Amino acid sequence: MAEILALVEARLRTALGEPDARAAITFLGTDRIEVLRFVDADAGLVRYATLGMSAQPMADPTAVLADPVKGPRAELVLSVRAGLADTDKVLRALAVFAATPQVEGVVVAPGASLDVGEPLWPGAPFSSVLVAEPGGLVEDLDLDDPMDPVRFLPLLPMTQNEAAWKRVHGAQALEERWLANGTDLRDPLRRSVPLD
Repeated sequence: MAEILALVEARLRTALGEPDARAAITFLGTDRIEVLRFVDADAGLVRYATLGMSAQPMADPTAVLADPVKGPRAELVLSVRAGLADTDKVLRALAVFAATPQVEGVVVAPGASLDVGEPLWPGAPFSSVLVAEPGGLVEDLDLDDPMDPVRFLPLLPMTQNEAAWKRVHGAQALEERWLANGTDLRDPLRRSVPLD
């Protein structure tokens, strides 16, 4: 487990640079989850990445026994514009999201919604995120067979209206709506995209 997390952290550092801060959270009955913060001053972005979610494979909730080796592995990455909101408070929400497979026995995959039921940070118009497709910012990390690669899943904050609309129309329809409206998904204070 520690060896996998060392490889994951090395991949994050290669893709995002040196983290300037890190926090660790442990929930009762779960492994420790860390959240690393990377500042990209050139792009004016702050990126947060979980570290610990990939230590164990995610198990199919219908399986009688969880396979300790095989199964999807992932970490979560959130990118927001720097200096517009107190986004560092998102650390707890990210740790909650990363612990979801252990706590609720679900597989977090692209197209899924994750919700903490409260603003992701003070004044945030979002309490949930859409899990997006991996492979853009941080490449998948291949592990030794028979282990699945670690995928780095981007998180896209959703307003309550967007989350409700996504439940009806699907993730792809919401992403197309964002694209058609030129939505800045990294804006920590953005309003909901027009949905009518």
